[in-house]
Amino acid sequence: MAEAVELEAGGRTVRLSSPGKVFFPEHGYTKLDVARYYQAVAPGILRALRERPTTLQRYPDGITGEWFYQKRAPKGMPDWIPTAHITFPSGRSADEMCPTEEAAVLWAAQYGTLTFHPWPVRRDDVDHPDELRIDLDPQPGTDYDDAARAAHELRAVLEEFGGLRGWPKTSGGRGIHVFVPIEPRWTFTQVRRAAIAVGREMERRMPEQVTIKWWKEERGERIFIDYNQTARDRTIASAYSVRPRPGAPVSAPLTWEEVGVAHPRDFDITTMPARFAELGDVHAGMDDRSHSLDALLELATKDEHDHGLADLPYPPEYPKMPGEPSRVQPSRAKKPRPQKS
Repeated sequence: MAEAVELEAGGRTVRLSSPGKVFFPEHGYTKLDVARYYQAVAPGILRALRERPTTLQRYPDGITGEWFYQKRAPKGMPDWIPTAHITFPSGRSADEMCPTEEAAVLWAAQYGTLTFHPWPVRRDDVDHPDELRIDLDPQPGTDYDDAARAAHELRAVLEEFGGLRGWPKTSGGRGIHVFVPIEPRWTFTQVRRAAIAVGREMERRMPEQVTIKWWKEERGERIFIDYNQTARDRTIASAYSVRPRPGAPVSAPLTWEEVGVAHPRDFDITTMPARFAELGDVHAGMDDRSHSLDALLELATKDEHDHGLADLPYPPEYPKMPGEPSRVQPSRAKKPRPQKS
């Protein structure tokens, strides 16, 4: 194994041990390759992570080895990387790292971090999201092209309800993520309610192509709008994050003109640096304007009052929430006994 190397980022030097360790066996990409990738796109990924409590998805021995999510700030983390105290749905809490410098990304890469999972909040206000995140998740029988078609309709929905601007990116797999910068005025519960309203409006417009059904047995061959990705402690891979799949794909920020034209396979740790050098961060203006959720929350109220559409199930690890329907899978739910005549 080669000796340690030192990498520069934002005026700091980060030591990288075992740089020759293979992280992606199919192509022979090493720990150093991953770190140099992050060095090349450092301003972009810092924009996506800046001041956000961030969970690290670590693969110390590469994608074929054991991996884990690191939620609590690792011991020995440099004192120049700040933290934020966050509370999980269980009631437990932790201090999570909040990158504020490019070197923090390289420091995490030193410890085998491939994917960064930032919360949709900033460390000065961890209870009020400043992003509405929409996850377009292809189900069996659908693919990225189906997600792209749904994304363009989603763009129209966002514009219609409040003039919201969404910023699309590939998931690094088959899906598409669309992030909307919002004013940090609403709770996680309210932001989730807005996401549900978006999903229901999408269902009305594309009933054969889109679903918001939580239970997999009800989704069919449609794009699932995962509204629970807006619940507390549910995170989405950041822009520019490396994904733990063969070929080292990355979550690539896109312009709307590229949605449906560019493909996830176009973006990996070998191709993204050249794109970044040419175009810079195509989401650089994302924080220039924050939007209101008022129109979407009004839509949610209308769905409830006019159509009887109430809340939807939370993930299984969450405590029972007020107004939440049963979490029992429909095919396993007890059927009412027939009344005797």
